[in-house]
Amino acid sequence: MHNEDVPWTLDRELFEPDQIVSQKAGETVAVIIPAKNEAATIGTVLDAVSQNGSLVDELVVINDHSNDDTATIAQHHGAAVVTLEGPSGKGEAMRAGLAATTSTCVVFLDADVLNTTADFVSRLVQPLFVRPEIQLVKAFYERPLHNMPTGGGRVNELSARPILSLLFPGLGEIRQPLAGETAGRRRAFDAITLEAAYGVEIALLIDIAREFGVRSLAQVDLGIRRHRNRPIEELRPMAVDVLHAALSRYGIELPPQ
Repeated sequence: MHNEDVPWTLDRELFEPDQIVSQKAGETVAVIIPAKNEAATIGTVLDAVSQNGSLVDELVVINDHSNDDTATIAQHHGAAVVTLEGPSGKGEAMRAGLAATTSTCVVFLDADVLNTTADFVSRLVQPLFVRPEIQLVKAFYERPLHNMPTGGGRVNELSARPILSLLFPGLGEIRQPLAGETAGRRRAFDAITLEAAYGVEIALLIDIAREFGVRSLAQVDLGIRRHRNRPIEELRPMAVDVLHAALSRYGIELPPQ
């Protein structure tokens, strides 16, 4: 990585919604949604995705050992449902989603977002359509916390961004390295191995930057993202996974988790 390399940042005014389908050309798009006990929100997320019409070629929910009605609701809202076999975890669910689809471009969305809109998908894929050098796209947004307009994304701000700024030149410019709203080219995902559990998002950034360069990354503004905020004590395991993935890729020998 070179210090002068920075990701391409697309602010909201750069988005061209009227052109997105024509820009698709020969690409195909799969939307993959890992979900574990998200019956309360999965239906509205899928309805938002379905508004994209011919932009989306495959829509898959990975049911990660849910014990509620997530799978049934997902089927009722038009998604193909794949049951995750083996260990539970976000990285594992993302791998299963890749194995279950064939599209050239892949979009991952979180299942617990309260305000998913149709343009989440179109904004994420547009950089892949217009710049062939872009391999991976991350969302960025404002994240409310309880009744405050900002303050969400605590692991992002206190663990992920600091360690990227210190150890991985250029990646500190990514505003939401742990964003679940991610898009990439299948060939880019095929070139790396997805990390297990919560370390998957930060590892994905580091691995794609090493394989293709920081300039293969883009980030797009999705506005405001509202979701269920977890108690602070529940965030420690996520922070441990994030730090473990980043430090091990920097070459620090760590005990196995």
